[in-house]
Amino acid sequence: MAKKKITYRGFEIEELQAKSMDELVNLMPSRMRRTLKRGFSEMQKKLLATIRERRKEMDAGNKAKPVRTMCRDMPILPEMVGMDFEIYNGKEFLRVNITIEMIGQYLGEFSLNRKPVKHSAPGVGATRSSLFVPVK
Repeated sequence: MAKKKITYRGFEIEELQAKSMDELVNLMPSRMRRTLKRGFSEMQKKLLATIRERRKEMDAGNKAKPVRTMCRDMPILPEMVGMDFEIYNGKEFLRVNITIEMIGQYLGEFSLNRKPVKHSAPGVGATRSSLFVPVK
């Protein structure tokens, strides 16, 4: 049984990596098109240079270490697929492996910076009515 090829908008990863930035912009969702047309910030340019260095290391056969970044607003591009990133969430760096399904989103979407609210027993200063909550 043949393995299913994963594509992004009908293109395989090799085809996407061969496209120029202008051709790639036309495939992206509208918010990403706007971001890419406005150009990269200095922080994003520096991250892109680091990504390209690490990609050369990976192509040479070396095991490249993950790219550490605080640049959460960097769009995920096809040249990032297959790389490991450590993305800062405000407290720590969370490790993320980039896959083809993530193209067209931002790095920060995969490193959540808010925890879900977990309610428990009433705290200090609670009302008298909450005094009789059964203890587990």
